[in-house]
Amino acid sequence: MRLTEAAAERIKAVMANADKPVAGLRVGVKNGGCAGMEYTMEYADAVKPTDEVIEDKGVKILIDPKAVLFLLGTEMDFKTEKLSSQFVFNNPNQTSACGCGESVQLTPAKAGDEAAAH
Repeated sequence: MRLTEAAAERIKAVMANADKPVAGLRVGVKNGGCAGMEYTMEYADAVKPTDEVIEDKGVKILIDPKAVLFLLGTEMDFKTEKLSSQFVFNNPNQTSACGCGESVQLTPAKAGDEAAAH
């Protein structure tokens, strides 16, 4: 998983304004939404022993171990448009998305793809 400059800058700004110290941004996926899965993001107080830790552009990303194969090769971006701003996941494992863009259908990457896709 990697970040665009826009995503890294936004994450740094948000973390700098957090109420308490933050160890990193935990990213994962969960079942839900009309397409089947949703991305999750939350502040992490500490790194769990099972987290996959990625550092990119000065940001520490902690990937939930259940999400690793769904997020291999993903680029996280931050887009600002006329009426909204949001994080966007450009994920090669995504097979479809719902019309509103809130949920996606993901296929896990093959285990052999792990080394090349980070």
